[in-house]
Amino acid sequence: MEVKIGVQHAPREIVLESDLSAEELERIVTAALTGSEPLLSLTDNKGRKVLVPADRLSYIDLGEPSVRKVGFGAL
Repeated sequence: MEVKIGVQHAPREIVLESDLSAEELERIVTAALTGSEPLLSLTDNKGRKVLVPADRLSYIDLGEPSVRKVGFGAL
């Protein structure tokens, strides 16, 4: 699942691929936004951990898993 995280006062969004389902990701984000967790902590497919202070979150975009494209031409 592709996750895009908008952070306040940051010019670029954070983009990562996660193996978690949309429901699991939503549960993690909700815990951060309700104040039970001070940080939003997500780990991507490659094991990289992203920590964002919950009070600095602007938006979270949960998208479909990206399909790997093969070849050089656009179809």
